[in-house]
Amino acid sequence: MSAIQTENLVKKFRRVDALQGFTLSVPEGAVYALVGPNGAGKTTAIKILMNILRATSGRAEVLGVDSSQVKGHRLESIGYVSENQEQPEWMTVEYMLAYLRGFYPTWDRNLETELIKQFELPRNRKLGHLSRGMRMKAALASSLAYHPQVIVLDEPFTGLDPLVRDELIQGLLDRAEESTIFVSSHDLGEIETFASHVAYLEEGKLRFAEELATLTSRFREVELTFDAPPAMPPQPPPNWMQMSNSSAVVRFTESQFDAERSAADIRRIFGEPRNITFSPMSLRAIFLAMAKAGRNPA
Repeated sequence: MSAIQTENLVKKFRRVDALQGFTLSVPEGAVYALVGPNGAGKTTAIKILMNILRATSGRAEVLGVDSSQVKGHRLESIGYVSENQEQPEWMTVEYMLAYLRGFYPTWDRNLETELIKQFELPRNRKLGHLSRGMRMKAALASSLAYHPQVIVLDEPFTGLDPLVRDELIQGLLDRAEESTIFVSSHDLGEIETFASHVAYLEEGKLRFAEELATLTSRFREVELTFDAPPAMPPQPPPNWMQMSNSSAVVRFTESQFDAERSAADIRRIFGEPRNITFSPMSLRAIFLAMAKAGRNPA
């Protein structure tokens, strides 16, 4: 079953197409990252899921409920933290958490205490006097304390120092066994450390969605070394991206890596190189390769 699902989601703001046929399925229990550059449509998609915006057309569901009905008691099962989330600055951390308890029947006081300790939150300090990192920790603690089935986070790591990001990520992963986590970000380095699935959104269009382990396992940077400059193939396989050569060295990105088949393809096209190197790629390197090759995940 999908914890979050969208189907042909379209959102228009006058002449701007923020989302164009956005279709995505987030399986229960996943740590799912929606990535893409700023302005790609990530926040628009999340605001539709959270019933902050209405879609122009298409459907969106959270826990099997149409997103237009995500309100009232439906929010008892959903935790939501946004980059620009407003908080009552005059409240202390303790006062805010006490205020929120009454809205959530499943609020766990023991977990609340655990989260305050884990995030080193100052109970008696006003939210307006906290750093951005501490305010994000307070927001996350208030969204985790009632054991939500789905946790939705919109760019939660922007502008935070590495230590605070690590603490927030650990807090999320500690809850991963009981919740589906859906997080948007443009920070590929952070996402790569904890996501189980990744979807890439660009200019309102979903370019691909895949398990992260599958994606990284099928991409390799390939370097071939020859004794003399080789003849370059006029039409290389479609899964060879960004092919280049310099003297007796050929480089390209393999987007459907299989050790035996990939090596056999190389020997079929080039003969026997002096050396073949297959190097794993970071998520950032994979996305750059796809962008340069026409944004086709192959």
